[in-house]
Formats: sequence, structure tokens, C-alpha cells
Amino acid sequence: MPSFDAVLEANLVELRNAVDQTAKEVGNRFDFKGTSAAIELSDKGSSREITLWADSDFQIGQVREVLMGKLAKRNVDARFLDFSAKIEKIGGDKVKQAVPVRNGIDSENARKMQGVIKQSKLKVQAQIQGDVVRVSGAKRDDLQAAIRQLRAGMPDLPLSFTNMRD
Repeated sequence: MPSFDAVLEANLVELRNAVDQTAKEVGNRFDFKGTSAAIELSDKGSSREITLWADSDFQIGQVREVLMGKLAKRNVDARFLDFSAKIEKIGGDKVKQAVPVRNGIDSENARKMQGVIKQSKLKVQAQIQGDVVRVSGAKRDDLQAAIRQLRAGMPDLPLSFTNMRD
């Protein structure tokens, strides 16, 4: 039976390169000289997090803009980063922001994806398998229609579709 997997995985090599380039530019830029502006990518087991440091909220925004430009040049979707985390004060006039990197589909979004598939009335089934959603059906055309439905129904997730089998 034909099937494919819907996954949420960032290209970690390109993400690390973008963070490294951002750190280099922040270290060299004139407007960041003498400040504590910095960026770091850390691995915590299976989760990854980018931490931004600066002297003010404005500078954090500037570091974020540099990072977004570097991500765009390296074709890494910015939707993998969750900038909704609060900017917190860490003593004196310093601030930091921890930005988690999305990896894997959480159960809530997986259930939403199943709902999108069911509402489409296509003859396919969606199964949640950990942090992956496997979609299977009798015809390849139905699977391609399901991919279009998922992209339209879940615009806030940078989904990729792997493991296509006939």
C-alpha cells in the first residue's frame, strides 16, 4: 500500500552554519562593538535551542534580524524557530532570549493533521507514529492530494514529506 511520512525536521548542519555566521557577524559589526551581544546553539539531548544575548531588547531584535537573514541565505525555514519565548533580564542591563528549534511533530499538531486528512474526504488514512505522521492510501494520486491538503491546512508548520513508498 503506498504511503509517506510527514515530518518536521530542520537541516541541522545549515542551522549550525547560520548560527556560526551570525555569531561572526555580531562579533565584527561596529554597532555591536563593546556590547555583550552573542548567539549560541546548544544541544540538550534530543532538543536544540538557540540562545540570544544582548544589552537591550533592541539589540536582541538586531541579532534576530541578522540570524533570519543568514537562515534565508541557507534555505532554512524560519518557522522552525519559536520566537514566542519571553526576553528575560539576566542581571544588570543584560537580557537573553531562549529560542527552541522545532523538531518532530507534537501530539496536538499530529491530531490536527489527522483532522485535516479526514475532512478532505480522500481515501487515505493518517497514523501517528511518535513524532511522525504516516499517511497511507490505495492510490498515489490520493497521497499527492493529501500532501497538498496538509500544506494548505497546516501553514504554520514547515512540513517535509519523506519515505514515499509504492
